[in-house]
Amino acid sequence: MTTNSKQTSTDNKTPHYQISFERFTQHLVDITLTFIADTDSPVLWLPSWIPGSYLMREFSRHITAVHYHNFNTDSDKTELSTHLAPKISKNEWLLTNVQAGDSVSVHYEVYSYDLSVRTAYVDQFRLFGNFTSLALAIEGQEQQPINVTLSVPKSFYQFNNSQADKADMADIKFACGLPYTHLQSSDSNNNSEHQHHHLQADSYEHLIDYPFEIAKQDEFHFIINDNQQSTLPHRFFISGTHHADLGRLQTDVTKICQSYLNWLGNAPFSDYTFLTYASGNDYGGLEHINSTSLITPRDDLPKTNEPSEPSESYQRFLGLCSHEYFHAWWVKTVRPDVMMAVDLRAEAYTPLLWVFEGFTSYIDDFMLQASGVISPKSYLKLLAAQINRYQQTHGRTQQSVADSSFDAWIKLYRNDENTGNAGISYYNKGALVALCLDLTLLELSEGKYRLFDVVKAFYTQAKQQDNRRIGMTDSNLAEVMHQFIDPADWRYFVEHYINGVSELPLQRLLQNNGVSLNHDKTEDETNQLPWGIRVEETATGLKVARVLRDSVASQAGLSANDVIVAIDGLKANKKQLQRVAERQQADLETGNEDGNITCYAFRRDELLTLNVPAKTKSGQSANPSLDKVTLSLQKDGWQTWLSGIFG
Repeated sequence: MTTNSKQTSTDNKTPHYQISFERFTQHLVDITLTFIADTDSPVLWLPSWIPGSYLMREFSRHITAVHYHNFNTDSDKTELSTHLAPKISKNEWLLTNVQAGDSVSVHYEVYSYDLSVRTAYVDQFRLFGNFTSLALAIEGQEQQPINVTLSVPKSFYQFNNSQADKADMADIKFACGLPYTHLQSSDSNNNSEHQHHHLQADSYEHLIDYPFEIAKQDEFHFIINDNQQSTLPHRFFISGTHHADLGRLQTDVTKICQSYLNWLGNAPFSDYTFLTYASGNDYGGLEHINSTSLITPRDDLPKTNEPSEPSESYQRFLGLCSHEYFHAWWVKTVRPDVMMAVDLRAEAYTPLLWVFEGFTSYIDDFMLQASGVISPKSYLKLLAAQINRYQQTHGRTQQSVADSSFDAWIKLYRNDENTGNAGISYYNKGALVALCLDLTLLELSEGKYRLFDVVKAFYTQAKQQDNRRIGMTDSNLAEVMHQFIDPADWRYFVEHYINGVSELPLQRLLQNNGVSLNHDKTEDETNQLPWGIRVEETATGLKVARVLRDSVASQAGLSANDVIVAIDGLKANKKQLQRVAERQQADLETGNEDGNITCYAFRRDELLTLNVPAKTKSGQSANPSLDKVTLSLQKDGWQTWLSGIFG
């Protein structure tokens, strides 16, 4: 990276980021930030996390060093010297030699090679970024308007086209959710060495809500209408290698998006952009106020022969689109109160993530069937998968969904071998709490109210605020809930299912709404957990991934990461483990409780000899069955639940 030795005075006080992708093959982004300092020795900082993903991701680790030079705009001094900015914390830099009123030029590089939707990724085929990973904020000047220039070298286009003339360059598209009034691209010609994209943001908080992508991208547009018949244009971009049926995708996504407008009446945005990258196996999404970043396995996209009832893999992608789209209302507009004016350098603790991610995880799939994209039967399969995941997570008896929300910063994104024993996901249980709340409201109001009315009531309140946002607390959640449910009933629900660990009344509520919950009695490998362990077959043996608490394996002393090499005198594999566990179970049923099995395992490089009993001291079987259910529609009673939300 090179810098100029001289700087000329400027009257432009708007901070400007010049972001160069010249070194894209090295996954490096070179950034120059220029601004007029408001204070002596200003501090620059980079977020440690990004809104919507509650983990301290420490984006600053990808910055090697920060250099700067400055001059006083009231003097004739133009000779500059470059200074190294000292760090004063993990993600803060002090510009020691700067005085208030100085013009400052800051230079740094960011290593950008993380494929997730939360950071930045740069190579010869794709330039993607969130500004939380790229743009250092100026402490005290975060509310100032911001200008950004993305500078893409011609060599990037040459990597992607046989001839980088203007026609070929049109295949490389720039996708971003910023309004057209805030975007401008410089004209390119054969003599130009760079293509420039100019962005304007109202503030730093505004800037970081607009990820961008520059790559070869397929694109389609569609329009939906709100309750005032105002049109809302939508754009959908897909990069990466894929063979998706874009016509089918456009039809289905249009139906889903229109269904949200039919329900909620209008949107907190005037247009919306989907940014999607098709990969091999990666999956995820992140919400923004009028856009979303998605990454999906390419096999989840619709195929040219996609059946009228979407395949399970395609349903998964549609559910992802639905989930992140709804977040524009339910996280970006109605949000936890601690995230109204949030400091991205510190955690923002809240017990309410189950409301935001849980409600969304219930509503995302629900809207697939409400829009007519999938059938009610397909929806029940998706719901059954949520129930099975919940019932197979033994930590549901240990941690409440409110505690799971509060502990998101240290637990949800840091799964380990004990996660399933000790905790529950506020996505998973939150979705089922939302289901139970929806059905409880229907029951207690005799069909008059439901969860969708609660969401709409909060959104209505948000629209009445000056900034068209509202922060949710336990207190105002209760106030809104009391519009639809007796306070005593709400207190009972909170005590048992939100702050408590009582089993959710799923079977009763579903049965009362025309859906049968059936326990799967099939005796096959998918329904069993031999010895209470999950294993992976490797070349050296069975590697233990997880051990169920109070299982025969835990009683014998087996632990996660042990490698079982022999069971009952034979080489260990999944079939041998299953056979032995079934034999122990059969012995128990005939009254033979002396069914210890010897197994040999390596823990690190030490060989262990372990005796695995046929049952635990508490009576746990050597071959416990997993809780698995299926759901089926009864003849009547389900129609009210699965329809009628658009009134």
